[in-house]
Amino acid sequence: MAGSFVTVQCPDCENEQVVFSKASTVVNCAVCGTTLARPTGGNAAVEGEVTETVEAR
Repeated sequence: MAGSFVTVQCPDCENEQVVFSKASTVVNCAVCGTTLARPTGGNAAVEGEVTETVEAR
């Protein structure tokens, strides 16, 4: 089953960034560097708030 892209809001600077829901690497905020998502072997553990699903497959 394929993953999807989600928009995640950074808990520190409130920047919104698009992240793959099954990220295989650590995803950091492009503005402040805070970790937004960590790989877990399946769906990524999202640290910020998921505001919307951009593309579902």
